[in-house]
Amino acid sequence: MPNDDHKPGQELRPQQNQLPATLATSKKLVQHLKTALAQTGRDLAEDDGWVERLIRGLEAGINENTEIKAVIENKNGEQELNYLPQDKETWLALNRLDFSGEWLYKFSNLKILSAEIGKLHNLQELYLRNNQLTTLPAAIGQLQNLQKLNLRNNQLTTLPAEIGQLHNLQELNLWDNQLTTLPAEIGQLQNLQELLLINNQLTTLPAAIGQLQNLQELSLGDNQLTTLPAEIGQLQNLQELDLESNQFTTLPAEIGQLRNLQKLYLRNNQLATLPAEIGQLQNLRKIHFWNNRFTTLPTAICQLQNLQELLLGNNQLTTLPAEISQLQNLQELNLRNNQLTTLPAEIGQLQNLGKINLWDNRLTSLPTTISQLQELRELHLSSNQFTTLPAEIWQLQNLIALNLGSSRLTTLPAEIGQLQNLQELDLSHNQLTTLPAEIGQLHNLQELNLKNNQLTTLPAEIGQLYYLRKFDLSGNELTTLPAEIGQQKNLLDLWIENNQLTTLPAEIGQLQNLRWLYLKNNPLHSLPDSLKRLYRERNGALKIYLDNPALLDD
Repeated sequence: MPNDDHKPGQELRPQQNQLPATLATSKKLVQHLKTALAQTGRDLAEDDGWVERLIRGLEAGINENTEIKAVIENKNGEQELNYLPQDKETWLALNRLDFSGEWLYKFSNLKILSAEIGKLHNLQELYLRNNQLTTLPAAIGQLQNLQKLNLRNNQLTTLPAEIGQLHNLQELNLWDNQLTTLPAEIGQLQNLQELLLINNQLTTLPAAIGQLQNLQELSLGDNQLTTLPAEIGQLQNLQELDLESNQFTTLPAEIGQLRNLQKLYLRNNQLATLPAEIGQLQNLRKIHFWNNRFTTLPTAICQLQNLQELLLGNNQLTTLPAEISQLQNLQELNLRNNQLTTLPAEIGQLQNLGKINLWDNRLTSLPTTISQLQELRELHLSSNQFTTLPAEIWQLQNLIALNLGSSRLTTLPAEIGQLQNLQELDLSHNQLTTLPAEIGQLHNLQELNLKNNQLTTLPAEIGQLYYLRKFDLSGNELTTLPAEIGQQKNLLDLWIENNQLTTLPAEIGQLQNLRWLYLKNNPLHSLPDSLKRLYRERNGALKIYLDNPALLDD
């Protein structure tokens, strides 16, 4: 219930002792309104033809690839125009302007950005992607409300110092230009959160880069950088740092000060060592070191307790340190294309590891502790030097993908049938002559690759792979197929080229979902009527590749 003593308007009257402060606040508000109205009034009153020049400059850049969007926000929401406004009031009210080529490498023809762009004081977002700009006017710095500026895929070689006046800018995209340097004034962009400079020609960064205290993402991939300034360590809010495809041989110790960094991309550089301070990045989740020059894994990496993804493919690693066991949160480990001959037993302690890629190494065996990786879903072992498979593999009950291609295998043990959750099995490019009947126990298998082995027959149990969708038997020595192949009702693609088949079982016509059937380079003289009938019924949905297409005729 309201108080009976309450008088209308009482709450609106300032107390006597608050009056000076209230008057001061009112004066500031009035002055602010006067300033804003004066600016708008000046813009509207100006009659020097700036609108016409702006329109004329933009119209010169229009071609068949140009997309235009001009957005105005008002009390009724957003109004979007797909053409250039013609009146001054609309230009001054614009919140967003998009004048871009419609898609990557489909360029609009804008080569010069008119200085009149600086008159658009309400503009918050400016998109000029896929044009042919080589410079920006100094007037760009007048866009005091600009929050997003996208200049991707132009031909900019420099930025004006006035870029530093965009104090409200949060996102700056300069991807795919020809910048060789950045102005020191870039450090004045105190609200910048995202700076994308991928695929330019930068050789150095200004020390002022360290002044971007709110920066969260810095992408510098595909440049010509050899060093980072020590000031990089001042970017305390940085979460993602992309340095891929540069020419780094070292990193500064100050990189260890990036305490909020979560993603660090360094693939395609020339790194052989890392500063010990890298171990201080306790929030790091992902590190990509693909294609560098590491011969050993720096032990500092093993201090990163929250690391989830470690990519070290295409280096020169010969061993892994036992300390790798400290990476208890690691989920993905990629060591493809190194020179590993053994793995440490401690790898079995990585209890959260879900994917490990050891493709293209020199492994002849695996440690018995591999069986402890019960969260492992993918195990890629192709192109190593196994002749027999470690029994411990068969204890990995949660595997869904097992890749053993090019591993010199001559037999496949019956224990393969224990991998009940397996969905993908690659045994291509080995020396297998038979398959165990137990392969039929892989009831969840969807893809089976047996290409380029020495198989002469298949077990009847192959028909029990009811969920198989892709089956590659090309490049073997098969003379017949079992009738049970017709039970694979979900089969979509079947490769049997380059074998010794003279006939096919009639049951092959039961594969109602088949899309592709490859039969070339077999001595076939006829096809079963059931297959011809299926081919007609699918009415073009089934493609059959034969040396003699006439075999499909009635």
